[in-house]
Amino acid sequence: MRYYQFIPFAITMSFGFAACDSPEKESSNPLLTAYETPFEVPPFDKIKFEHYKPAYEEALKQNNLEIDSIVNNADQPGFENTIVAISNTGRLLTQVSSVFNNLNSAHTSDSIQALAKELAPVLSAHRDNINLNPRLFARVKSVWDAKDNLGLNEEQGRLLEITYKDFVRSGANLNEADKEKLKAINSELSVLTLEFGQNLLAETNAFELVVDKESDLAGLSPELIAAAAETAKSKGKEGKWVFTLSNPSVMPFLQFADNRELRKQIWEAYINRGDQDNERDNKANLIKVANLRLQKANLLGYPTHAAYVLEEAMAENPENVYKLLNDLWKPTLSKAKTEAEDIRKEILADGGNFKPEPYDWRYYTEKIRQKRYAINEEEIRPYFSLENVREGAFNVATKLYGLSFKKLTNVPVYQEDVVAYEVLDKGGEHLGVLYTDFFPRPSKRGGAWMTSYRAQSTRDGKRYAPVISIVCNFTKPVAGKPSLLTFDEATTLFHEFGHALHGLLSNVTYQKLAGTSVSRDFVELPSQVMENWAADPAVLKEYARHFETGAVIPDDLIAKMEKAGTFDQGFATGEYLAASFLDMDYHTRTQPITESANDFEAASMKKIGLIDEIIPRYRSTYFQHIFSGGYSAGYYSYIWAAVLDSDAFAAFKEKSLYDQPTAASFRKNILERGNTGKPAELYRLFRGADPNPVHLMKKRGLN
Repeated sequence: MRYYQFIPFAITMSFGFAACDSPEKESSNPLLTAYETPFEVPPFDKIKFEHYKPAYEEALKQNNLEIDSIVNNADQPGFENTIVAISNTGRLLTQVSSVFNNLNSAHTSDSIQALAKELAPVLSAHRDNINLNPRLFARVKSVWDAKDNLGLNEEQGRLLEITYKDFVRSGANLNEADKEKLKAINSELSVLTLEFGQNLLAETNAFELVVDKESDLAGLSPELIAAAAETAKSKGKEGKWVFTLSNPSVMPFLQFADNRELRKQIWEAYINRGDQDNERDNKANLIKVANLRLQKANLLGYPTHAAYVLEEAMAENPENVYKLLNDLWKPTLSKAKTEAEDIRKEILADGGNFKPEPYDWRYYTEKIRQKRYAINEEEIRPYFSLENVREGAFNVATKLYGLSFKKLTNVPVYQEDVVAYEVLDKGGEHLGVLYTDFFPRPSKRGGAWMTSYRAQSTRDGKRYAPVISIVCNFTKPVAGKPSLLTFDEATTLFHEFGHALHGLLSNVTYQKLAGTSVSRDFVELPSQVMENWAADPAVLKEYARHFETGAVIPDDLIAKMEKAGTFDQGFATGEYLAASFLDMDYHTRTQPITESANDFEAASMKKIGLIDEIIPRYRSTYFQHIFSGGYSAGYYSYIWAAVLDSDAFAAFKEKSLYDQPTAASFRKNILERGNTGKPAELYRLFRGADPNPVHLMKKRGLN
């Protein structure tokens, strides 16, 4: 997953933040000045919490002047004085909000969360005051109506089209009464979606599985046990072991712990986050969000929220999404049922006599994997130290695009585990800065994402380089060993690095169109295509080396990994598709939801026939992607993009792994172009044809 940075235009309002006391005090605020740091990265070492309020106050004040200047321009509306002028507004506000929003996700605090809640309705009103400003929209519409006579190039035409549609889709054509309704909906949504994520983080942090008997650790790896001991020590429980709901802790526990009762305890805590009828409960919240989204869509003239969202996506409409999901669901469900039967047999063979539950799936699947393929995760981990995987991803970018990565020691970071790199092009030219933040902590939300502190743009012939960050949650080094990743985690690193390349290699004029500013079902192409290199046998032999001996991963282990490559795909694809159906069901409603979240979810899963042994990858109450993370009616995009990435990687494999003409075409037509063209057209420019889904079906063993 990735976050999308909000780049505001302007605002014509004021609010109750205390203004700066004096120009001298204002000028001392590091968020309000040009950054005097290497590569003009944020001065994290100088930014304090008390800087945010006055920084927002001043940034919004400047935006008022910018928007007023456009609206009051006496000249005939034109592309430069209206469309480009709008795209250039809000740079200071972007500078402030990019730091604040990113730290709220990656290194938050009670104070930051409280301020974020205070800011949410203010910034919602901010967006509405721009998008619903009739004089501003009149200028935009004037330029749009004259577009055929302006002689615009492709990128200029795209900026005009997106700017005009943004205004229309934000309610610019509504009457005044409906505009007020829309403002109220947007304000409430801004708070509810923020609260959803804050509740989830608090729920995740609140649970601890404390183990005080060594016998209850049976089946777990020494590395996981050591990590649990370190966690216990950090929580003042030395001599015990603490497991948490962060993925590097809970998932291997479910996969390897012999104690079924403890697996059940941690599983139930995991799946009931936001569903415990306490102050952090998300059930009522998410129903309000879904219903408010429907109200908003109806106000804007759409039958459903999904219809509104998908209008500008590659999928175009909900029917096309459901068709893809349904086409994949039948073979996936069939495979999942076969896998469930295998688990029942394994339980009997293991001396058990009980119906498998969801908390049994990973445990018995691992046993089957070991028997069937003579392979297990702990055999693989030593070859995937974090350092080797990171360098492997860097090396792929070097071989494909000629990039190099120089570790920086002279730039400020926001937390001690964060590492920064200068990214250089093949001729040694500066491309951008990449931050990496890999380890979990209570101040960081779960998952993995890419974001930017500054998107790329070009002004007066000069390329303004991007500042990009990738954030993950991998196990920290323990007991003198480096961080050892599962292969899934290694793939996650390559995935987020693919997003980073999309941001770093961007080469457009207008920041609004830069890098990852594309539709959800296209943005996952650059990330997911990188996963193919992570798993390719030739690439594995380049980066997968034993952390102690330096030995290259042996051929027989690679062969085992390949044979097991489609193993458990009924489960993996099934839980993903189930969550995608759930997302679409919430957002294709034409009437408000009146049932409870749990009843709605149960009905959705019954409709597709999901088996009892599997639940959707994200239950409603912790489905952050769609209720807090920007992927509403868009979670399907990973599988949509999987069709693209499988086909794109086939273009390389048809020639060679690092074929330079193919790499150059992918860079030129996909990575550099951002949103300067329609996604389907950009893909055809790269591939010469539409994507063929046969490559995905073969890859997942579903054909």
